[in-house]
Amino acid sequence: MEQTKQMKIALISLGCPKNQVDADVMCHALLQRGHTTTADLSEADVILINTCGFIESAKQEAIDSILEACARKEQNPALKVVVTGCLAQRYQHEIVKEIPEVDAVVGLGSNAAICSILERLTGTEPVESYGVKESLPLGGARVISTPRHYAYIKIAEGCSNRCSYCAIPLIRGPLRSRTIPDIAAEARFLAGEGVKELIVVAQDITAFGADRGEAQLAPMLDALNAVDGIEWIRLLYAYPERITDDVIAAMTRNKKVLHYLDVPIQHIDPVLLRAMNRKGGRDAVLHALNRLRAAMPDITLRTTLIAGYPGETEEQFEALCNFVRESRFERLGCFAYSEEEGTPAALEQQLPMEVREQRAETVMRIQTEIMAEKQAAKIGKTVRALCDGWDEESGLYLCRTAADAPEIDAVCCVRSEAPIGPGTFLDVRIEESDVYDLYGVPARPPQ
Repeated sequence: MEQTKQMKIALISLGCPKNQVDADVMCHALLQRGHTTTADLSEADVILINTCGFIESAKQEAIDSILEACARKEQNPALKVVVTGCLAQRYQHEIVKEIPEVDAVVGLGSNAAICSILERLTGTEPVESYGVKESLPLGGARVISTPRHYAYIKIAEGCSNRCSYCAIPLIRGPLRSRTIPDIAAEARFLAGEGVKELIVVAQDITAFGADRGEAQLAPMLDALNAVDGIEWIRLLYAYPERITDDVIAAMTRNKKVLHYLDVPIQHIDPVLLRAMNRKGGRDAVLHALNRLRAAMPDITLRTTLIAGYPGETEEQFEALCNFVRESRFERLGCFAYSEEEGTPAALEQQLPMEVREQRAETVMRIQTEIMAEKQAAKIGKTVRALCDGWDEESGLYLCRTAADAPEIDAVCCVRSEAPIGPGTFLDVRIEESDVYDLYGVPARPPQ
């Protein structure tokens, strides 16, 4: 088929870093085909929206972005709007039916065909292409859409945990792990592009390799640690029941692996954990936290919690609050339960939304006090940080310590007369703190 003219494409990616990696792979394919990208929607021939469909607020954000893009057709009737990602996979034919201005809906299984799909957008009828969700490429050439000094690396796709509240297995299918050589090759490519910090992501990184019969997170960390040019390796989304002694040993022996771990535990009440189909329960959570802190006393532990899960009593919620007070996580987020159609939990009797939201706010008030205390305890200390860039409004350099993942954690704001380039590591003497962020000066000239 004859290729259409080269197009300017505005790519909007919503949701999690895993979704962003998918967008990076599609973007590379489009650039290789001769198309160009633009950040100015008014210049675009195509607006490609890579959507999230995980929870209600994410779905609403995706729908708002689609409607906003379609509204631009009033000024530019030739504009094409293409919807990809989780919302496209989850709702498929409903998107075209409800928003007929959309020109194409592309499911996860057709991501690899994005170039040919865009080049078919010459008629008036919308294009729909879904494929088999398991056909989503596990890796492949990509652009780096994050600042050049850090990048996400997705080690697996899908999930087989089947938590009762989660729609991810419905949307993205069962766990499919990449091979360690494939991941290491991508890490070498990223390092060659100037990446200093690798952020390892999957729905459950501790399940990596389990679909092949053996969890392989530990040897994968060994392989990443050997990649020249990478200085920090950060781990997100580790399930407590799979945090084995081998994983902890790999975190301690590999010096590039940060003593930082995101462990989403969701709750601490054993009855609710069983209802959530969370394996291991309360004992697994406490055992994992104790072992991690014993092996790495300086570890930063991040978690996410759900408040207002169906059936959560006042006593169970109070137990959750007490757990937050006692466990003193360095980083914590709590979300009001959002029922997702197609999941077992959505069929249960729901608590009023105002109750869920009030409970989530209560947990966050407790955590805010804990984090403020932990940040204040760093005043007078010297910490290693990585510069993300200059903030013109404050006149400060925005950096991150080993305790801070991009966009979700705190910032270390640095005052410096000498310029500090993005991607520069430096030692910072902390002089002040607020509830979330640190403020300091270089302890020695940045290198």
